[in-house]
Amino acid sequence: MEVSASKSHTLSVTVGKKENYLSRLKKNASSHWQLYLLMLLPIIYLLIFKYVPMYGALIAFKNYIPTKGVWGSEWVGLKHFDRFFHSYEFVRIMKNTIVLSLYSLLAGFPFPIILALSLNYVNARFFKKTVQMITYAPHFISVVVMVGIILQMMDPRVGLVQTIMKYFGLPAINFMGIPEWFSHVFVWSGIWQNVGFSCIIYLAALAAVDPSLHEAAVVDGANKVQRMWHVDLPGIMPVAVILLIMNTGHVLDIGFEKVLLMQNPLNMSSSEVIDTFVYKVGLASTAINYSYSSAIGLFKSVINLLLLVLVNRLARKLGQTSLW
Repeated sequence: MEVSASKSHTLSVTVGKKENYLSRLKKNASSHWQLYLLMLLPIIYLLIFKYVPMYGALIAFKNYIPTKGVWGSEWVGLKHFDRFFHSYEFVRIMKNTIVLSLYSLLAGFPFPIILALSLNYVNARFFKKTVQMITYAPHFISVVVMVGIILQMMDPRVGLVQTIMKYFGLPAINFMGIPEWFSHVFVWSGIWQNVGFSCIIYLAALAAVDPSLHEAAVVDGANKVQRMWHVDLPGIMPVAVILLIMNTGHVLDIGFEKVLLMQNPLNMSSSEVIDTFVYKVGLASTAINYSYSSAIGLFKSVINLLLLVLVNRLARKLGQTSLW
């Protein structure tokens, strides 16, 4: 009897909370309906373009045939996942993807912070605006044009890099033909293209740092480097942690277009990643296999989600800001 009484009490409390929540929601909706209407647009966008397409993930578990449709195709379970895990390409593709991702994350993460800290202490307004414009501009160049510039600069015969190397008596190197050079060219060209645009967020975070902290540090005799380390960095650390968590959620998302455009038969051993492999299996192959490519893409998305949750929980346990 006591157990049933406690259960009924818990149920009544839960129902009461639900009713209070619904009543408050109705009250807010009646008085702030404009805000709810404004919020409706992004919700509709998410439903149409993010959640509805998840229906297509079913073909990863089926032997999908377009003429039969999704429900009419044969259910095969985890067959395509097992095929990918046991394929001879799995280790190479995962290795290339992880190497490029971690390389890009570790090499590219500190540079926007360094640039933002440097610009924050520049007093010459004209020089500061000029540096910002020069560093921001590459971000607005399309991927196709950017890869074209990279290929021209790295050309072993007439490229600018090769010309400079020949001027100093160094031998010419076919950077795009040597597999070991692909990751370096890919990562550092990406840093050059995006470092200026990425530092905008950190500049905004630095503007929110309390000026009284800098005044106190100056009174105590701190120089600019000490103020960066003890005042600015702790001030922007929550923003940096949030961006790091979000970037971790895209560890296996290398950038399909740029990798594909930079690929050639000579560097294929180090440039083939999950995204390009999915494209070739699902669209560019003579024997198109939608189910197999969908299974690989779904596997990548699940791993990204698990990494996002793991890093977010780790950041919260360490006392830093987290997404939730």
